[in-house]
Amino acid sequence: MGDMVELTLDDIRNLSLSILAKSGFGPEHAAAIADTLTTCQVDDCQSHGLFRLFMCNDTMKAGKIDGHVTPVVAPSDNAIVRVDARGGMSLLAFREALPVLIEKTRTHGIAAMAINRCFHFSALWPEVEQLSSEGLAAMAMVPSHSWVAPAGGTRGSLGTNPLAFSWPRLGKDPFTFDFATSAFARGEIELYRRAGKPLPEGVAIDKYGNPTTDPQTAMEGAMLTFGSYKGSALSIMIELLAGPLIDDLTSLESMEFAEGQGGAPYHGEVILAFDPAQFSGGRAAANNERAERLFDDIVDQGARLPSQRRFEARARNTTRGYVEIAKSLRDDLLVLAEQP
Repeated sequence: MGDMVELTLDDIRNLSLSILAKSGFGPEHAAAIADTLTTCQVDDCQSHGLFRLFMCNDTMKAGKIDGHVTPVVAPSDNAIVRVDARGGMSLLAFREALPVLIEKTRTHGIAAMAINRCFHFSALWPEVEQLSSEGLAAMAMVPSHSWVAPAGGTRGSLGTNPLAFSWPRLGKDPFTFDFATSAFARGEIELYRRAGKPLPEGVAIDKYGNPTTDPQTAMEGAMLTFGSYKGSALSIMIELLAGPLIDDLTSLESMEFAEGQGGAPYHGEVILAFDPAQFSGGRAAANNERAERLFDDIVDQGARLPSQRRFEARARNTTRGYVEIAKSLRDDLLVLAEQP
């Protein structure tokens, strides 16, 4: 515990805002990013909390992102919300288009948001949980950079390609999952590298296609999908739905766009929202009871629902008013905050 330090919830947000401003993000983008980072850190999601400020800074240094641009939500009379991030981070685009997505979902029963031309680095569960807090079921997916080899392959063709889903529960935390289709999240490999720890077996290969547990060698080679061919197929599906379907880049194309520079991948994102009231034919309350019976049966066996630990961390950290992070991370962040 001696290597850990405490940060209040205000400290998290203020430190994030300070670093983002120093990095070159305007107030609106900085606020949208800081909100998400704070949410993740309060939930003890270390790989997508304050640690991601380094990627935000690197993205700005790479020189392709616009930290001040205003996203544009296109008018439409159907169930599709198109929002052009115009070369900015995805989070402000999502925030601006969210009310339109909610309205269209309640009108049509189902609706989709397509975010185009965005840089993306963040967890997806804060987005789908904003929809489940409105009583809607939701899922979201994005490609990334081609860091992941397909099953049976030897080089990166796919992204980490996360998929998130959230189901609203009356008076309870939602049922939420958010996982990469790679066996390990890219951010987790970076954390292992920073900590000097070996990776688990079976999550990465070197540049020659051989298995490796060395984080740096893995980052120079390729990651692997979970579940072999099943995870690989799911990852390809996400490439298609969040790429060509919405007229945006695949992970291969995102990698080419980066031209070897660091920072967040550039591509699109798709979010789907479902209105239980309309899908259930007016029997949402009765069907909510059926869903709760399923959850109860799972928990009664001693199994854990996805995100349960995260919700426990949220309650604990919110009650005590602070989080604990590694002192080395805090020190590195303070150096970043003092950059000219």
